[in-house]
Amino acid sequence: MRTNTGRPRKGRFPLLEFSGVDVWQGTKRVLNSISVTISEGEHVAILGPNGAGKSSFVRTILRELYPDPDVPGFKFRILNKDVWDVFSLRASIGIVSNDLQYTYTRDVTGRDVVLSGFFSSIGLFNHEVTPAMERKADAILRFLEIEHLADRPMTALSSGESRRLLIGRALVHDPKTLILDEPTNSLDLHALHTFRQVIRKVARSGTAVILVTHNVHDIIPEISRVILMDEGRFIQDGRKEELLTGTILGQLFQVPVRVHEEEGWYYLTGY
Repeated sequence: MRTNTGRPRKGRFPLLEFSGVDVWQGTKRVLNSISVTISEGEHVAILGPNGAGKSSFVRTILRELYPDPDVPGFKFRILNKDVWDVFSLRASIGIVSNDLQYTYTRDVTGRDVVLSGFFSSIGLFNHEVTPAMERKADAILRFLEIEHLADRPMTALSSGESRRLLIGRALVHDPKTLILDEPTNSLDLHALHTFRQVIRKVARSGTAVILVTHNVHDIIPEISRVILMDEGRFIQDGRKEELLTGTILGQLFQVPVRVHEEEGWYYLTGY
């Protein structure tokens, strides 16, 4: 497949500029010469099978994994910076991942989950919560339509309810971009429907969405650009309607598929 590394969209600043990014975990190369530019304000889906390296890509952005800087032509810039403070980065880019949800296995209330985003903590502990923070948290709960979860403990919530609270946690700093790593794992049909509506609302509010997924049906209509990933590489990058075809997705997932499009949503059948 042809690779298109992308360029900043006209009138927008680059959010991510990566070139020749290799990442190793022990003796395994989990990212293989990743080159991509994603502009601020873009809604993008990164689509690939399990084991393609998608979560490694997210962890590299978060500085949980580190690229090899000795690769020729190496570039690793986020928000036009080669070096940045991780806490400042997390205020500009919100992250929701399954790993984060797994850490919330204690009786933290929904409101405290959202408030903990101000401190990048799991729960509040001894952090001082200001009235302004409380007002912001309550505004986010209203925006996401989850006020009824404010006083309920995370341990009593469904996966879908917990996921929506984690989105609230990621939004407390008004990040320019929200990255969602496999956000619909373990959601039933009702939770999936509700979650999709929440993500569409976030995307329409002005926050860019980068959706990292192996499910084509996760890609909301607001997303126009898709990057296909396999074996640690970005293998194709382009417009959604050009890449979400039976031929291309059949090659990516190594199964025969047919693609059905309906009002901006894409579904696979025939496998």
